[in-house]
Amino acid sequence: MAVLCAILLAGAAFAGTPPGGNTVRAAVAANFTAAAREIAAAFEDATGDAALLSFGSTGQLYAQILQGAPFEVFLAADEARPELAEREGLAVPGSRRTYAVGRLVLFSAETGRVTGSDALRDPGLRRIALANPALAPYGRAALEAARALGVEDIVRDRQVIGQNVSQVHQFVRTGNAELGFLALSQVVRSTDGSRWLVPERLHAPIRQQAVLLEAGRDNPAAARFLDFLGSGAAREILRRHGYRTEPPAPGGRSGR
Repeated sequence: MAVLCAILLAGAAFAGTPPGGNTVRAAVAANFTAAAREIAAAFEDATGDAALLSFGSTGQLYAQILQGAPFEVFLAADEARPELAEREGLAVPGSRRTYAVGRLVLFSAETGRVTGSDALRDPGLRRIALANPALAPYGRAALEAARALGVEDIVRDRQVIGQNVSQVHQFVRTGNAELGFLALSQVVRSTDGSRWLVPERLHAPIRQQAVLLEAGRDNPAAARFLDFLGSGAAREILRRHGYRTEPPAPGGRSGR
């Protein structure tokens, strides 16, 4: 039943696919939604191939891949799952590479509420939203930052857990949480609310890796999409969306 549910879920995400042409089915981490859509459009303009995107938390997507969902490329929000996919024989060896480095931000929909880490110590604060640390690298980074700041207990006592950073964004926007740990990419173009860009020294680098899955081994469009992520056009889109880019080094490890 779990396998069937995962495949049906992936199939629903690909509903409405136009017939004909070369296509690649990509599982994409939720934080990368806006950038991925823009990159997919640029990819189609450049190659004539279509990238069909399905979004979710990195952990959820990996579970679907394990259960047989028909993804050909995996754009994760961490390094661990693509590396695990290689070890488990689910991905093409040597295809893994870092496509973006994410930034964590503390955000509030209220103007002036967040001016720095002190917002986490506000005695009137009731709820802090973060993505499930077991599934989402941005949630894990949020806990690491809270621990480094000495506010881990405050965050745990007041936390509202979202399945992914997209749901965390909804929690904050709808007032279900006064603060939320988000990906910078989600609010980089927003002019409302208030935010604090969490220093990268407070958490492990959020290196987001992509890998060619075995299901896409014989699909040239899948390899082209993976290569396109490193193109100048894609890197410019990444920067506009608040990501840092690093050239991939041999073995899938990001360069410095």
